[in-house]
Order: sequence, then structure tokens, then C-alpha cells
Amino acid sequence: MGLKTNTMSSTLAVADNIRVLAASMVEKASSGHPGGPMGGADFVSVLYSEYLNYDPDDMTWAGRDRFYLDAGHMSAMLYGVQCILGNYSIEDVKNFRQWGSVTPGHPELDVKRGIENTSGPLGLGHAFGVGASIAERFMHARFGDVAAHKSYIYISDGGVQEEISQGVGRIAGLLGLGNVIMFYDANDIQLSSVVSDVMNEDTAMKYESWGWHVITIDGNDHDEIRRALDESLAMTDKPSLIIGKTVMGKSVRKEDGSLYEGEVELHGKPLSKSAASYEATMKGLGVDSADPFHITDEVSSYITTVLDQKREAAKKKKETYSSWKASNAALAAKYERFLSGEVQNIDWKSIPQKYNTATRNASAQVLSYLADHCENMIVSSADLCNSDKTEAFLKKTTIFQKGDFSGAFLQAGVSELTMAALMIGMSLHGGVIPVCATFFAFSDYMKPAIRVAALMETPLIFLWTHDAFRVGEDGPTHQPIEQEAQLRLLEKLKNHSGHNSFLAMRPADSDETTQCWKMAFENRNTPSGLILSRQNINDIASESGNRFDTAEGAHKGAYIVKSTDGNPDVVLIANGSEVSTLMDGAALLAEDGIHAQVVSVPSEGLFRSQDADYQDKILPAGIKRFGLTAGLSTNMESLVGHNGSVWGLNHFGYSAPYTVLDEKFGFTGENVKAQVKALLA
Repeated sequence: MGLKTNTMSSTLAVADNIRVLAASMVEKASSGHPGGPMGGADFVSVLYSEYLNYDPDDMTWAGRDRFYLDAGHMSAMLYGVQCILGNYSIEDVKNFRQWGSVTPGHPELDVKRGIENTSGPLGLGHAFGVGASIAERFMHARFGDVAAHKSYIYISDGGVQEEISQGVGRIAGLLGLGNVIMFYDANDIQLSSVVSDVMNEDTAMKYESWGWHVITIDGNDHDEIRRALDESLAMTDKPSLIIGKTVMGKSVRKEDGSLYEGEVELHGKPLSKSAASYEATMKGLGVDSADPFHITDEVSSYITTVLDQKREAAKKKKETYSSWKASNAALAAKYERFLSGEVQNIDWKSIPQKYNTATRNASAQVLSYLADHCENMIVSSADLCNSDKTEAFLKKTTIFQKGDFSGAFLQAGVSELTMAALMIGMSLHGGVIPVCATFFAFSDYMKPAIRVAALMETPLIFLWTHDAFRVGEDGPTHQPIEQEAQLRLLEKLKNHSGHNSFLAMRPADSDETTQCWKMAFENRNTPSGLILSRQNINDIASESGNRFDTAEGAHKGAYIVKSTDGNPDVVLIANGSEVSTLMDGAALLAEDGIHAQVVSVPSEGLFRSQDADYQDKILPAGIKRFGLTAGLSTNMESLVGHNGSVWGLNHFGYSAPYTVLDEKFGFTGENVKAQVKALLA
């Protein structure tokens, strides 16, 4: 049962106050979505007043329940309820959608103000919520009830229609996530049409077939909302879906005072730009339209009582934790270390590597080691663990199953977008280090989730194997050509903290793979990705005699793997397996008296973040440069500059053994020699 306070009239007053604030935010901004927030206000009024557990004075408290909004266009509803709770000021909501405001058009991660996730691309938000719920079950399996809480999710018709809902619904049902309660705001209205124009499915039956507990209610009836929440809280071995039949634009009126509800145009227009009347709507809600930005006395008095009850409940739960901690000091220390995000001290140099092997195999060596030395890592694969080599981790743990989260591996099935979003949700929850893997060509399925993770500055690790046309016989569908260029764009895109929004690394050999893994593991500020080969790669000879130590140069994004006595005649630049090819070419050039400096650039974005002196040392001015890339030439063009040339692959691949493709496409030491000699000539 949730916390109960006063009568239904109090939560109705809160709901009406949310409706006023939401419609007024959109009206003042002359932009936004008023109808959905006005229809959904009843559910969030009851949820935040009576059910959701949080500490009003400590919104980041680890023991809180979470609320994940999928329908980001309904931001005005979330800002409205958070304003009533005191997490936003009236000035904040007045500045909705304005420059420098904390109330952007779609919510952006801001846990201190009660915003658990960035949302906007429909479907992602509810996947984040389910991913967080998996992380909660992982933590609960290790620390017991002190780590337990609920995840409430709010989804709309569009989120249910997005294909990602298929994967999320399947996995949540399969795992029996009884800590998930999802409200489906089924108002039958979309942005440009009515829902019946685009679907006629039986949504309840669909979710029931996945193993969900489903209840359908009048989503604007507070007693029915309470009944559904109580029933869902009692359902501990299944996720719950509450289908709330709500009214789009509830309480909206026309100029003559008659109701104007359930209309398509109310979804995405300020009321004054539709056939409705903003003034008449405010009057019907008992508010002066000339001065609508207020929290009413009735609501203020009621919420004061609510917040006092929330504080008291949180205090009791914190006292329970303190008692547990006193009796379980070592376990509590581990729990707090997990939640802190503290980077664990790993002896990376002690990880045994096999040499002249594929970098996916080198990654497997790292995963095998981390399975024994990192207790809060969760790994997932999109039905490819035997090919992307995450099975090296799986062999030392077990998969998540309904009722058993003692293991640390999520078998996501063939669902790259769902998997990526779930892992992002795990990171948002905190306490775990998520890692997910698939073939690099299929990273295209993941890009929408990766982009939002980059925007949220969410730390997690992507592993992409089969990194180039050298997938060979699998043919062009499996041969990534343009994918690396897409990630390099994210490296160039700055996040709101002013840093590169993504760390993408394509290591050149086994030891560089370990170093890149170290960089990803220790990067707590952005998502990271490792791009790994399927085929074996000859290891780079170390001029110092210790390849692991020289590969530490990867931490600056680019470094010299072969130097020359004095100034080089040419600088050869690549990443991944092409570095080895450049080494072959450099040896052939030396036979003709041409001295080449070879540079490995696992991360251009990181390299460009170094100071000018370091960049000039690696890429000295006035010396011609040659770049080699198994992807689009654009991967190397900015590094090579106008005074050099790039040998890339600017067309789709073909099906053939990779050694044949290397010859046909010119990825050989002999062609490197020929191209460099032509460049120098």
C-alpha cells in the first residue's frame, strides 16, 4: 500500500493545479504539448502524493523509488508536479523552453530536481526504466532489502508503438520484474491522428502474453488509480501494466465555456492556437488567466503534509539501513562503494594476453579477468556471446533468470536497440558497470540510444566486434564501412559539460586493447565504445621492448608506435588492424631509404583534446602524411590534412575471404609503399 493522506479532493486539487501549470507553461512559451499533461495529471497526482517513496530533502537518495517518463513531450506535467513538490520554482516553470532555463522542452537528466532520465525519442524512456529495474534486482540479490525499491514508468501510445517496446516488454516479462509498474496513458490521440488510424492491437493481451500483469482502468479516476497501484504493488513476480484510459486535454474548454477534450490538435499546440480557449479553460479551473502561475493554498497545505510523511518514511528506511550497516559493515562498505561509482583498482598489466590474435580475443581476456575481479559488472550480448567473445565473462557467471539475479549476464536476444537502452538504464540506476556487445555493423540499430546516453553523459561500455570489411565471407551486410565515421562524429560533438560526448576506440593489437579497456573502464563521464577485429592482427613491435607500456600512449588518443632517427620523411596514420599494415609498409619504404613515422590513433576525439605541443609532436607540421582506414576516407582526412592523402574504403564490401579482400582493396604493405611513394613524388 502507498502512503495515504487526505481525501480524493486533495489529489484532485493537485491534478487541477498541474493542469493549470502545464497549459500555462505551453501558452507562455507559445510552444509545447498541453493535452497529454492535462490528461495525465491525475495519475501523477496520486502517484507522487500517496505511493512514490522519496526524500524531499535528498532527491538523490539511493533508496528512493524511481519515476521514468518515456513520453518526453509531456514534460510540462513532470515539471508541474515537481514544482508543486518544491523541486522547481515558479520562475523555473515560467521559463519553460527558454534559453538557460532548467525546464527544457523535453526533460533532461536532473536527479536533484526529480528527473531520472532524459526523454524525447519515444520508447527509450521506458527501456531506461526497465534497465534500472534489472540493476535494482542485481543489487537486491547481493545486498537484500536495503537495496529494494520500485520503478514507476509512464508511457504513451507512441512509446507502445515504437518497436523497442517489443524487446522491452519481452525481456521484462521473461525476467518477472515485479519491481516495475508502468502506466500506459491510453488517450487514443496522437500528434497527427487518432490512435485507431495506426493500430488496432489488443495491447493488454500482448503484454499478458509476455508475462505481464495487466489491469485496465479509467486513468482520470483517482480511486481506480489507487486500486490499480495497490494491485500492482502486490504483484511481486510480474511487471505490471496499468492501461489508463485518459482524456487528452482534460478540462479544456472552448470560448463559450463548453468542454473541448479529446481532440488531436490539443496534443501539440498551445490552447490559444487551437479551437480551444486558454482563458475559458483557466476560468473553468478556477484560475485567473492573466496570473496563472501559482500553487493554490489548498494544494500547498496538502503537499506540506505529504512531504512531511515522505520525510518520515524516508527517515525510517534510512534508520533501517543504518541498523543493517552496523551489523553488516563489510557488505555495507561494498554496497556504498558500488553506489559511489568509484573506479575499482584493477591490475591491468597482470591480465594475460595472447598475441598475434584478433582484438575481440584480446577483449575476451580482459572480460575473463574482470569477471573474477570486478563484482559489479553486468555484461550483455545480442545473441552473439560466442562471436563477440563476451562468453569469456559468461563462463564465469550465470544469466539473469526470473527469480534469480545472482549472476551478471543479460541474454538480450536479437535486439540491439533494446539491449543498449536497458544497459543505459542500468547505468542511470547506479551501482553497476554495464557492458554490451554486438557486431559493429549492427551498431546502426543502437544509434538512437547511444545518442541519448551521450547527451546524458551516462557511463557505460559498448563492445563492437567484426569491425571492418575483413568479416569477409559474410558479405556487405555484415561489413561495417561508414559506422566508425558516425561514432567519430559523436567524438566531435560536445556534451553540456563541454567535453567530447563519446569515447570511441579502435585498438591496434592485444596490448592496446587492454589499454583501451582500461580507458573505457575508468571513464565515468561519457559512454565508451571499443571497436574490435574478427581476424587476427600481428602485434606491434615495441621500440622499448615492453609493448604494454608503450601502448599506454593510447590514453592520449594517438601516439607514435614507430619513430625515426631525426625528422621522418612521412607520417603514416591509422587505427585498428591497419596499423599493422602500415608497419609492413614502413619496412618496405625503409628498403628504399624512406623513413616513416607510424602513428596509432585509437581515438581521434581524445587526441584532439590534447595540448597543441603534444599534437605537433605526433603529427609534425610540414611533413607529408598518409592515412589508412578500412572505413570511409573521412575517418583519416582531418588527421592527414590537405598536404597528404588517405587510402580508405568508399564503397560497400564484397563477399570473399578477408585475405582476398585485403589484396583486392589495396590493404597491403606493398600498396602502402606505392601510395606513399606517389605522395612524396
